[in-house]
Amino acid sequence: MITFHRQSNIIAAFLLFLLGGCTMVGPDYQTPEAQEPTVWSVEDADLFKKPSKDDSIAWWTLFNDPVLDQLVEIAFEQNLELRSAGLRILEARAQLGRVRGNMYPQMQEMNGDLFTIGATGPAENRYYAAGSIGFDAGWEMDFWGKFRRGIESADANLLATVADYDDLLVSLTAEVARTYFAIRTQQERIDLAQKNAALQQRSLQLVILQFEAGTVTELDVLQAKTLLSSTLTTIPNLTASLNSFRNGLAVLLGMLPEEMNAEVLPAGDIPLLSTKIAVGMPADLLRRRPDIRRAEMRAAAQSAQIGIARAELFPSFTLFGSLGWSATDRGNSDLGDIFDANSFSYSFGPAFKWNLFNYGRLKNQVRIQDARLQQLITAYQNTVLNAAREVEDAMQTLDQAIKEAELLKQGVETSRRSTNLSMLQYKEGLADYQRVLDSTRSLTQKQDQYAQTKGNIATDIVTLYKAVGGGWQIRDGKPYVSRAVKEEMESRTDWGRLLEYPLP
Repeated sequence: MITFHRQSNIIAAFLLFLLGGCTMVGPDYQTPEAQEPTVWSVEDADLFKKPSKDDSIAWWTLFNDPVLDQLVEIAFEQNLELRSAGLRILEARAQLGRVRGNMYPQMQEMNGDLFTIGATGPAENRYYAAGSIGFDAGWEMDFWGKFRRGIESADANLLATVADYDDLLVSLTAEVARTYFAIRTQQERIDLAQKNAALQQRSLQLVILQFEAGTVTELDVLQAKTLLSSTLTTIPNLTASLNSFRNGLAVLLGMLPEEMNAEVLPAGDIPLLSTKIAVGMPADLLRRRPDIRRAEMRAAAQSAQIGIARAELFPSFTLFGSLGWSATDRGNSDLGDIFDANSFSYSFGPAFKWNLFNYGRLKNQVRIQDARLQQLITAYQNTVLNAAREVEDAMQTLDQAIKEAELLKQGVETSRRSTNLSMLQYKEGLADYQRVLDSTRSLTQKQDQYAQTKGNIATDIVTLYKAVGGGWQIRDGKPYVSRAVKEEMESRTDWGRLLEYPLP
């Protein structure tokens, strides 16, 4: 018979063997290799510069537009999609905490029962009551690293959700700026159309006077009216587009369209960047763009899943233990004796389980996880390639838009001079009204094109800063959810310290 002392020594030796022999199966994650650009194809010294530390953190401030700065701040505080991304970080934190709990005894249960038993025998002992109360514990040892790999996966998943939040913040700031520039562009186009319509109205009055004096035909009057009507018809479409952009901006700011008033969005011009644009070296993309970090962390989380699946191929070792009290009221016994010394019993000891003859299910599960990892590695490499393409596209588009703007600016000046000269010659009878119509129509078109191109330049700058991953750094030192949301969640659930920022 094995004594209690000897049995305890055997269990202790077995436990030390397990702890000393713990290993981790599965691959250790390594950052995948990816094709990285070494230089940019556009290196205009007059347009681009090497970035300083803070150039891309709050790039919108380089436009020196207080309204834009305020809109970005409102969006950061109130945008609902960004709030959802912050809540997903809290979910990932809780998931990581749950997985960490697997490192401790997985089963810790108190149980009890009270029931009536019917049995054969004398009538006075045929029915009796029985009750018990006890505590059970079970601890599966992390001999093959299954639980540690689970923590690795959950930790990488948490970092991926943080990167997802940052990526959404980059997109949000860019979209706010883009929509704001679209609003300013539409406002300028409407203003130009109204001014041109006023000029054309005065020109029409002049033609009518000359027609009444008999110096011109009715054709000139009809042509002047047609030009004025054509200019006026552009205003409703531009206004509808302006209202659509306003409503879109309201959603980005987390407010109703009716709340977009002059206090939120006062009148203004298309902002112009007053400094060179900081792009940085191609290798900086890997350190700055959140979507690249997210793709890498997803691959890291999946790499740990291979170890979890591979651990199922080996036996698992568990320590079990239970203690309790039981009593009945049969015969001379009484339920009140349940806590007597004679009613106490216990058991503990090691056990193991090994899934044999699984017909390839476990091996194929490892293969499934490995295939998923390779998919995510490929997705990471593709993300790096697309990041480089987006920067190249943005730089080249911006470079060409600036050149186009310079030509359009010259065209506006020459068209304005041509319009003035043609009108002067028309008044003096040296030119017919068709020449006035052509020069006026050309001026109107070029002014509108120039306004659109200025808006495109501002938008292209936003696209470039988004492509290089700028803007997410403004969340540093700030919680992922607002105080109001935090208080609402705490009123429903005990979140402990998981709502604190940063994570303890």
